[in-house]
Amino acid sequence: MSDFNAIINDGKPTLVDFFATWCGPCRMQAPILEEVKKRLGDKVNIIKIDIDQNEALAQQYNVRSVPTLIIFKDGTPMWRQAGLHQADDIERALTTVM
Repeated sequence: MSDFNAIINDGKPTLVDFFATWCGPCRMQAPILEEVKKRLGDKVNIIKIDIDQNEALAQQYNVRSVPTLIIFKDGTPMWRQAGLHQADDIERALTTVM
């Protein structure tokens, strides 16, 4: 993803969802992230990175399991969790970084 660095450095908290198309929990995480985006709107960026299509980026951030969620603020990782997470937990983590 060529715009990755620009997105994670734009000043807003950015949640990056490292996922794989073959991953069941990843498919379950997608609508939860849509709900978080509806709640927080333009205050945050939420992007999805397919680890099979972006192997170098997944390696750069040491993604070993999917889904892995990382929240960046000004390009710095501020929060990281692997596994399926609920909207309230993700929203709380994002608002803490704001």
